[in-house]
Amino acid sequence: MRSASTLSMALFAAALAACNGGAQQGGPPPAPEVGVITLATQVAELSTELPGRTSAYRIAEVRPQVDGIIRRRLFTEGAEVRAGQPLYEIDPAPYQAAVRRAEAALASAEAQLTAARLLSERYEPLQQRGVVSRQDNDNAVAGRLAGEAAVAVARANLESARIDLGYTQLRAPIAGRIGRSLVTEGALVKKAQDELLATISQLDPIYVDVTQSSSDLLRLRRDLEAGRLKSAGTGKARVDLVLEDGSTYPTSGSLQFSEVTVDQGTGSVLLRAEFPNPGRTLLPGMFVRARLALGRDPQALLVPQAAVARNGRGEPIVLLVDAQGKVSEKVIQADRAVGNAWLVTAGVAAGDRVIVEGLQKARAGMLVKPVPAGAAAAASVGG
Repeated sequence: MRSASTLSMALFAAALAACNGGAQQGGPPPAPEVGVITLATQVAELSTELPGRTSAYRIAEVRPQVDGIIRRRLFTEGAEVRAGQPLYEIDPAPYQAAVRRAEAALASAEAQLTAARLLSERYEPLQQRGVVSRQDNDNAVAGRLAGEAAVAVARANLESARIDLGYTQLRAPIAGRIGRSLVTEGALVKKAQDELLATISQLDPIYVDVTQSSSDLLRLRRDLEAGRLKSAGTGKARVDLVLEDGSTYPTSGSLQFSEVTVDQGTGSVLLRAEFPNPGRTLLPGMFVRARLALGRDPQALLVPQAAVARNGRGEPIVLLVDAQGKVSEKVIQADRAVGNAWLVTAGVAAGDRVIVEGLQKARAGMLVKPVPAGAAAAASVGG
């Protein structure tokens, strides 16, 4: 009987332990830890990055101004040329002959003028004494005036002939880098032809043309007028340049102007920036990205991009934790990216605790254990 009593007590104790263990296993699980940050206003430098292309500061197309045969090319393709430097030589022989003809015509006109002037001077006193008629004297005066006009015409013809002779040497209208020659020696060229001979591009400084949406310009102006943004500085806005390979151009440029009209097809406005280019690193037609400083927001709320998700309607949301550790979901308005964060203008306020780590463990309405961001990650790594 004593053995049976002992066995019964042992079975009862085992059953009680099993019940206690089952009760413990069926209890509520501990609240998951999540990393949070507390939002606070801060000063944010606002900028935007816009795609664009480089274009030459000035472009000059070299074209012939007289007809003739190209005798020589006087430049090296791709080299830097000076303003006024000879580029091509057209056969000057026909124009030299034209200059000589004009010189001879001027000499003949001057000789005829001399004779007409002498005749006029001789007739004037004779007409006063009645030796010659008034008509003869008038004819002599008219002959002198006609001779003076003929001399003026001959001089103009000589000047024109000399100009044409000068045009047989095609000179660079601007300084810059000249491209390849589109004609060779022996080619026949004509005055005012459509085909150009070469192109000169001034590359220092150089322009960068970018486009910005008109809505962004309007929003920027409204924020500046309302005092929400402070100007980044006086004078021309500074522009930094990111090249095709991702590197940053070492010298900053300045914003020159924006178009006064909006493109109806794209709703954008053209912006032009000017950059120094002494090393000719930038060439016309290169694709670049211009980073424009827009202003400074002294009361910015920045939320890390990793903390922002999208709901079923595509709206940006964040998860907040209140003082009791309860999670709530908030739709926010994220205007622009600032570094690796979003500039938020609605939906959250300074002092809110935003979940940035452990988002997969949190849902709206559940209880969590908030810890400073970084501590949760360290704990998970240590576990």
